[in-house]
Amino acid sequence: MADPVELVRRICLCFPPRLPPPQRSRVPPPQPRCLGVWARLRLPSSALSLRCRALDASKPSAVRGEPSEEYDDDEEPYFSVTSSRLSEVDYLGESTKGDLNVRRRHLDALGGNGKSTLHGPIEEIAWKEARQAETLLSDLGIADPLTVRNSPRGIFCTRTLNLRSISVIGYDMDYTLIHYNVMAWEGRAYDYGMANLKSMGFLVDDLEFDPDLVIRGLIMDKVKGNLVKADRFGYIKRVMHGTQMLPTRAVSEIYGRELVDLRKEDTWEFLNTLFSVSEAVMFMQMVDKLDQGLVPAELGPLDYKGLYNAVSKALFRAHVEGQLKREIMAEPERFVEPDPELPLALLDQKEAGKRLLLITNSDYHYTNKMMNHAFNRFLPNDMGWRDLFEMVIVSARKPEFFQISHPLYEVVTDDGLLRPCFKANSGGLYSGGSAQMVEKSLDIHGDEILYVGDHIFTDVSQSKVHLRWRTALICRELEDEFDALIKSHAQKEKLVTLIQQKEIVGDLFNQLRLALQRRTNSRPAQTLAATCMNDQELTESMQKLLIVMQRLDEKIVPLLESDGELFNKRWGWLSRAGLWDKSHLTRQIEKYADIYTSRVSNFLHYTPFMYFRSQEQTRYSSKEDDTIT
Repeated sequence: MADPVELVRRICLCFPPRLPPPQRSRVPPPQPRCLGVWARLRLPSSALSLRCRALDASKPSAVRGEPSEEYDDDEEPYFSVTSSRLSEVDYLGESTKGDLNVRRRHLDALGGNGKSTLHGPIEEIAWKEARQAETLLSDLGIADPLTVRNSPRGIFCTRTLNLRSISVIGYDMDYTLIHYNVMAWEGRAYDYGMANLKSMGFLVDDLEFDPDLVIRGLIMDKVKGNLVKADRFGYIKRVMHGTQMLPTRAVSEIYGRELVDLRKEDTWEFLNTLFSVSEAVMFMQMVDKLDQGLVPAELGPLDYKGLYNAVSKALFRAHVEGQLKREIMAEPERFVEPDPELPLALLDQKEAGKRLLLITNSDYHYTNKMMNHAFNRFLPNDMGWRDLFEMVIVSARKPEFFQISHPLYEVVTDDGLLRPCFKANSGGLYSGGSAQMVEKSLDIHGDEILYVGDHIFTDVSQSKVHLRWRTALICRELEDEFDALIKSHAQKEKLVTLIQQKEIVGDLFNQLRLALQRRTNSRPAQTLAATCMNDQELTESMQKLLIVMQRLDEKIVPLLESDGELFNKRWGWLSRAGLWDKSHLTRQIEKYADIYTSRVSNFLHYTPFMYFRSQEQTRYSSKEDDTIT
């Protein structure tokens, strides 16, 4: 997984050299340069709009890259698109469906048979074309792919994905297509939840919402009243009891023999999404109240688990009663962060032949209001958000939507009137149903569908496990973490250097210690020189090395404790647990998300035809234990 920490390391330490720009002539050329191979097509003026059509397996001539119908020379399509029926599996195991092909006649003209303008070693030709392509991108004002990938707006790949072979792209709405201001949205959810706790008898008037208490990917221990951060294997690295961080020794004493296992739902609650922020803040603050004896006796004897249930119930009421959503619908500009590029990214996908779906747990009225606000003003030609989607499904009841079948209803009026139906059709607006129904109505299955969402379990894990859909995770915090990593690079390098120095000194100290041990027991040391070493010299050398290591520790400890503070002072990095190891969140992403990024509009910089390739594993990576979910 090319996580942000490793990405920054690559940028700062071993960023690959840019292709040298070609020498520019002072005299402008008579025609636009830099089209490379395609400039040599010499397309007629009537072909300003490139013509292409899908290959049809029933027409053998199409398979050969030749027209299967009678065309005049000026009308023959220059390209053909590989259809599902003719697709194969490439050398990386991905389908070739959607690939664009040059027809044989034009390929021969370009030198595809070893003649004309493409004659020569392909390595030289490719290098030349790459230089020209980079120049063209610069002239067009388009960021080159390497720059986009190595940025906070990059799309990171854990499993190779050919976007050309994707026929259907489904989207979640909340925190995926619609990004909320966390302080505003979760702050109001907190307020409503606390008001419900107050009505139950809890003392909450002195409490305020503090979103910095938690980050996504932490795990609530409902039994002990703790919030924990675990590494990819489930070992717990940091702990907060109530709102107080615990020292390392206390963490070891409490969890030394215990691993996080998310299958034990009675104990652990994973913070899958930003919607979990308000719940975690409420629980941690109420743990303090319980520890201080400030929970009224009339509420009965409560343990931490009972307290969690009370918090969960209060927050659930805030969502179900609808006050929060009515407030958001009344003032969407207060809660929704606009993204003008987002509708254009989806429009590119639709025009590229992708069938887009919206599958959300939100109800119709809320969905329509939010999507109108976030999309319509940024779409061209009086388009509305509904025009982007082949099918819209509200009140989907995920994750059950991906697991079992629920009744399907059609939304038939603007007031949200529902009518039972048994089949979904293109352009329809529905409530309920199931993923299997979607596959059947679109005649598309499995890995031809990409589903994009922000919730690791509800959106990404379940669509992957039950249906083998391809998956993309949206995690807005990646942008802040990437920026923090860049700013902290000098400190990280200093810390790594000190640790490496201690390792070198420590290796020598250990060898001398072993030599002393063997000699004390009348045995020869590792080498003749070590055996013959003067006793006083050996002892003094060990003393000096020990002092050096102790002084290095005095420098290392504060740097290590502050590592990641630029992202979050309590929890450090989102993607890491400790200096080297990946966090439990990162492990979940690697296991279930094929690609992940900070926002959907990042697709705009990659085109709908992108071939995402998984990155080489770093020297710190290792095979993960699949027994923890």
